[in-house]
Amino acid sequence: MFSGLAAICSRVVNAATPEIDSGPSSFESAFGHVRSALETKLFGEPLWKYLASVAFIIIALWGARVLDWLVTHRLKRWAEKTHTRLDDLIIELLRGPVKVVTFVILLHVGLRLFAWPPWVQDYLSKGLKVLVAWSITYVLVKAVDPILNYWRTSFKPEDEKLLDSHLLPLIRKSIKTLIVILAVLFTSQNLGLNITSLLAGLSVGGLALGLAAQDTVANVLGAIAIFLDKPFRVGDRIQFENVDGVVESIGLRSTRIRNLDGHLVTVPNKTVGNATIVNVSRRPHIRTIMDIGITYDTPPNKVQLALEILEKVFREHPMTSDVIVSFTQFADSSLNLKVIHWWKGTDYRAYMAGMRELNLQIKERFDAAGLSFAFPTRTLYVKQDSSWRVENAATSS
Repeated sequence: MFSGLAAICSRVVNAATPEIDSGPSSFESAFGHVRSALETKLFGEPLWKYLASVAFIIIALWGARVLDWLVTHRLKRWAEKTHTRLDDLIIELLRGPVKVVTFVILLHVGLRLFAWPPWVQDYLSKGLKVLVAWSITYVLVKAVDPILNYWRTSFKPEDEKLLDSHLLPLIRKSIKTLIVILAVLFTSQNLGLNITSLLAGLSVGGLALGLAAQDTVANVLGAIAIFLDKPFRVGDRIQFENVDGVVESIGLRSTRIRNLDGHLVTVPNKTVGNATIVNVSRRPHIRTIMDIGITYDTPPNKVQLALEILEKVFREHPMTSDVIVSFTQFADSSLNLKVIHWWKGTDYRAYMAGMRELNLQIKERFDAAGLSFAFPTRTLYVKQDSSWRVENAATSS
């Protein structure tokens, strides 16, 4: 190759300077020295092959940078026209991989043009695999933070406190650690390393760690289940098993509940995760069932009047969602009027104040209508089986 190039250069010089003697020119002599220097062996290969490889590396590097600029520049303009932020995050993550992958492809093609010894090709192949694996791993690890932050924006402000303080750091570190471990294992396998013994060691170690920290892992998984499923939030009143109270905090290991007596109850998350939970605060209304008894001597028209009074009192209240009033039972000592009332809202203090107002109105209207509330009474009938009398003490004397 170089001899042909030298001959061409020599002809060009001779054509341009005919007055110079036809013998070897000084240019040919200098070119011959350069050619002999480039043909010098270095580790069994000519020097020009190393210089050409360096040139290909520079070309691949600049080509990768140009392609990366074109791709990201055009995609960035397109992403700016959309309203979502997800495409901006994807383009930001693609900036590194596009450059590295393009560089590796160009470098691989360029170095394949020369016949390198097998051991050199083996090292080059392994080096390129490591470079690609490192690039992909770096991108995946880097993508964890923006994806989790994007996921975080979908939660309510009261959920972000638990997410930021406990779960988000744990999830972030766990995902990054898992990505790095899998990347090392896959890369080692592609490089021809035997990872069977390593996997066996990791399995045994993971089994021992899992058995030793079984309760801790169960509680952490329970916390994640509570957070993802959201059966309750901080501030909700819940009931399960023997616990009835307001949730004060949700941690990685346990959930703290302030019961109705004012005591702080700490429950492991694995117990909470497996329990049937009644979330009292999530009910859409408060239902009340009342049996109002009136006396048996109340005539039917007065019973109907009592039903109308109850219906009117409850219906007219602004916080009444619905109400059912009926004459349902002849009880032992009363005529029972059943009232099923739904209070609009879940504020228990407002509910208690409203029921107090309703009960006072019922009492006032019943008294005005002459309706008497019944109370437990019992009538005893004594039967005389034989004739008997009590004699006067004076007569008997």
